[in-house]
Amino acid sequence: MTTEQLHHLFLRFPQVSTDTRKIKKNCIFFALRGDNFNGNDYATEALRKGASYAIVDEKEAATSDKTVWVDDVLKTLQELASFHRSHCRAKVIGLTGSNGKTTTKELIHAVLSKHYKTIATVGNLNNHIGVPLTLLSITEDTEIAVVEMGANHQKEIEFLCGLAQPDFGYITNFGKAHLEGFGSEEGVVKGKSELYDYLTAHGKSVFLNADDPIQLQKLENYVNKFGFSTDKHQYYRIEFLGANPFVKIKVEGTVMHTRLIGRYNFTNCCAAILMGKYFNVPPEKIKRAIETYQPQNNRSQILERNGHHIILDAYNANPSSMKAALENFDAMEGDHKMVILGDMFELGKTAATEHQRVADLVVEMGFDRVFLVGKNFAETHTKSHKFDSFEALSNYLGAHSVKKGMVLIKGSRGMALERALELL
Repeated sequence: MTTEQLHHLFLRFPQVSTDTRKIKKNCIFFALRGDNFNGNDYATEALRKGASYAIVDEKEAATSDKTVWVDDVLKTLQELASFHRSHCRAKVIGLTGSNGKTTTKELIHAVLSKHYKTIATVGNLNNHIGVPLTLLSITEDTEIAVVEMGANHQKEIEFLCGLAQPDFGYITNFGKAHLEGFGSEEGVVKGKSELYDYLTAHGKSVFLNADDPIQLQKLENYVNKFGFSTDKHQYYRIEFLGANPFVKIKVEGTVMHTRLIGRYNFTNCCAAILMGKYFNVPPEKIKRAIETYQPQNNRSQILERNGHHIILDAYNANPSSMKAALENFDAMEGDHKMVILGDMFELGKTAATEHQRVADLVVEMGFDRVFLVGKNFAETHTKSHKFDSFEALSNYLGAHSVKKGMVLIKGSRGMALERALELL
């Protein structure tokens, strides 16, 4: 079956699933393989649960006229998504960066959906599987699609751009993330900038933070760019009015009171406001979207637990985002400050150095209590409390009471530090 033929089939049954636990009636099931599973083994189950067709790449799995045998299911999914995207009228905004991608994506979606039929990447489905699934969620009436692109090595963003064919793009920032795959901070800049490379090579529009010297330099001679800045008058002016704890913004004389904490969320809001302005979303709709957006899923959430005032930021962490979160927490007003920090993953040979820097920083900031959790933090030289596992932290807190106050919880996703809420 050719990609075009498969696309005709998809237009008849325009829902895709890769998980038999989430089968929807009349969807098309793609039997992907993983390190610990083989989707071909579940093709019959998918059909039994209501899938209209199953795409498989093992001949033994093609047991009925409802199974389509291909050479490579993943490649077929990607080719279908790219073909579908090229036949959609929706404008695609590509989004990448080291920190803040998902929050920025949600803010952009919040603003643009006030005025347009807009879809966006669900959760963090931003890789070689997630991007195709997002593209296949574009329908005939979709006007704008916000596609988040994640990467942990060179050429990955380039590949995803080839699938998504973005008309616009924005890079949140360049930070110390995925250093193991990118090799260095310079490697991060090069890898993330593949979005710029695609857009400029195709004459597409670029959104930028004009206060970021790296972005400004890379796009210095590119004409088709639209940026925001706090002080450069040739760009769209947006003022930062503070963040104690919530970010406050002033745009064209209008003050916006967000529900987001931390200076680091200011630029995330700015990107969404800039795009709203570019796409002619009425100012009152932009303001309403920014002010009503509330973070979820362990991203900079403010919670109250048993007398503790908690900032839960346990969705992910790298040296750049960890430093920003700690600086923000340090600047916040409050007594009895405690931090619970988990290991930062995918740092490769820089892991020991970067974890030691964080360990030194929290001591320098003088927080009342510091708990460092994970194998990397356990090997740091510090006077702070160290635990090589979450279980060890749990045992300690179970035997020792902690004074009520302000708490910052942050770590990489694999540490699942949201579990610490139960300990408090």
